[in-house]
Amino acid sequence: MAGAKRGRSASTGRFVKQSTVKRHPSTTVNESTGKSGKKK
Repeated sequence: MAGAKRGRSASTGRFVKQSTVKRHPSTTVNESTGKSGKKK
């Protein structure tokens, strides 16, 4: 699952669907999730 992409709204900071990112490229950002941040 490493490297999965999730969209985030630049104005609200909330996560959005990839379809929303494609419709609003100027107000959304794609973030790729890495392996760091795992809790043990």
